[in-house]
Amino acid sequence: MIFNFYISMLFSPIKARAHKYVGVYLAIIIFIFSFGSGVLVGRAWYVKKQITNERGNIDINKVLNLNRSLNRSDSVDFNQFWEVWDKVKDKYVKQPVNDVDLFYGAIQGLVLSLGDPYSLYFPPKAAAEFTRDLSGELEGIGAEIGIKNNQLMIISPLVGSPAERAGLRPGDNIVAIDKKDTFGIDVNTAVSRIRGAAGSQVALTIKGTGVQGFKEITITRAKIDVPAVALSWKNNDIAYLRVMQFNDNTWSEFDSAVKQIKRRRARGVILDLRNNPGGYLDAAVEMASEWVREGVVVSQRGKSGIAETRTARGDHRLDGARTVVLVNGGSASASEIVAGALQDHEKAIVVGEKTFGKGSVQDFEVFPDGSALKLTVAEWLTPDGKNINEQGIAPDIEVKQDWEKEKIGEDAMVERAVQLIVSNASIPTSTTATTTR
Repeated sequence: MIFNFYISMLFSPIKARAHKYVGVYLAIIIFIFSFGSGVLVGRAWYVKKQITNERGNIDINKVLNLNRSLNRSDSVDFNQFWEVWDKVKDKYVKQPVNDVDLFYGAIQGLVLSLGDPYSLYFPPKAAAEFTRDLSGELEGIGAEIGIKNNQLMIISPLVGSPAERAGLRPGDNIVAIDKKDTFGIDVNTAVSRIRGAAGSQVALTIKGTGVQGFKEITITRAKIDVPAVALSWKNNDIAYLRVMQFNDNTWSEFDSAVKQIKRRRARGVILDLRNNPGGYLDAAVEMASEWVREGVVVSQRGKSGIAETRTARGDHRLDGARTVVLVNGGSASASEIVAGALQDHEKAIVVGEKTFGKGSVQDFEVFPDGSALKLTVAEWLTPDGKNINEQGIAPDIEVKQDWEKEKIGEDAMVERAVQLIVSNASIPTSTTATTTR
């Protein structure tokens, strides 16, 4: 099952860093206990000594018994936290209460209080599953889920996945999981309920986009093994390049496809990013750079303003190739970065529907105990400065697909893309046509 299912949840664009985490983990613990009280360097060193064992590793029991006198704040009486902690341990009906579960739950609540669906804290097991998802190893229904307008929804089903075969579409709202209401649920909890071993089943209550009423769909989970990139041909000389995800394998598979396209001297390229939930930023920058010869591919705006830009790099092997990019409401994150870069640099015509609008940057930190924090630290802007997170990518030519009316094998967007390449259509400066199927 994909986090975010791929988080974006990536996947989303995610920066996974590996360095010495003890200091970071300690900083979070001190923040929780101190709540902005301005702990001095000496006190921080004292705290570190109090919560580590003789081997220098953090001891959870020592953390929980840390001197509560640290818990002072001008705006918060943090003693209430410990009062609730003690009452839960003393009075909760099911005993004994596990300190570790309370500890992880408290940190999850801290991050959830931000109100950002992309910022999440993962206990060790969930963190391992999230990391495995980004490597392409997963079992579940094969769909990315996310929260938009406070509603749990399908961002995109993977091609050939149980979710797609069951008829799930981008934008479908998930009202219940195994008959349990999803109101107020966070993505992490939803993922844990939907994910499961291959061969097991999960029942989703769905409210489809533009459809009255609800329907319950029972889906048999499976091992999800979908290639990141697939190359085929239209009219024998137009390369149809479908990119399903931006994971560990995307660049190598894309590089192989580009070599075939160059050898065959393709008349044009259709880059299909529909229902692509995103993933690794570097893969998106490398892909866009095959068309963009120079200049900014994407820029990052943090709380203090523009902090970083990613510029074109590589061999630019597709620069000058007549290209049409296909997008829809399931195109998110890294796929929006690619579409936005090619659109702003006038390297392609973007066809389809407005993208999802997931253009925020998540910093992914793994702590010594295996838990992890995924925290939104910035937003992505296209080369022309459009905020992907707020605006999404609007197509140059709008083509809306009607899944109910299209016959098997029909694809209105691909047909339009072929027409544009064959007719040598110029790249429009604004939306020039609308097609509804």
